[in-house]
Amino acid sequence: MELTRITPGAEGLRALSHPVRLRILGLLRAEGPATATSLAVRLGLNSGATSYHLRQLHQHGFVVDDVDRGNGRERWWQAAHQSTTTEPPRNADERSAQDAFLQAIAVVQTELLQRAVEEHELLPDPWREASRFSDWMVRVTPGKAAALVAAMEALVEDVEEDDDETEGVGDFLVVMQAYPRPGTESSPPS
Repeated sequence: MELTRITPGAEGLRALSHPVRLRILGLLRAEGPATATSLAVRLGLNSGATSYHLRQLHQHGFVVDDVDRGNGRERWWQAAHQSTTTEPPRNADERSAQDAFLQAIAVVQTELLQRAVEEHELLPDPWREASRFSDWMVRVTPGKAAALVAAMEALVEDVEEDDDETEGVGDFLVVMQAYPRPGTESSPPS
C-alpha cells in the first residue's frame, strides 16, 4: 500500500503547530475515524475545544468527514493522509512556521517516549527485546548526514507490514530524530 502524504505550506504548518492538533491527527491516523466527543474523552479535553481543533485541521486539509459514518447529529472525522512531510523553507515566514511545527512535534514525541518508557515493564518479552532507546553520535558532513537520514527513511518505508491476522502483530512506532548535537553548530541560517 502506498503511503499518502501531505506537504503543507506555512499556513498549514501553523495550523499543525499545536500539540492538541498533532495528537488528534495522530489518533485519527493510528486508530481510524472518530467523533469529537470520543477524541475529547481520549485526550482529556472538552468536546467544544476538540471540535474547534478538528475544524482547524479540516480547514487546512488534514482531516475530512467520514461520509460512511454518523448521522445528522454526529460528525465523524478521519485523517486525509497517512503522513505529513515538510520541504526546506524558502523564506523567513516558512522558516518560522516550520520551527513552530517542530516545537509542537517535540512536545508530542516527548510525551510518547515518556509513555513508552513507563509502559516498557508491562510489555511481553518479545516486544521488550525489539524495543530500543538508543542514540549514536557520528562525525559527518551535512551531505553524509542527509544521506544517512534518507537511507534510514527508506529502510522503514520499505518494511512489509504484517496483516491483522498475523499472530503477535502490533503497532510498532519508529521515531527518527537526527540533528547536529545541540550547542555545536550555531551558525546563523543563510
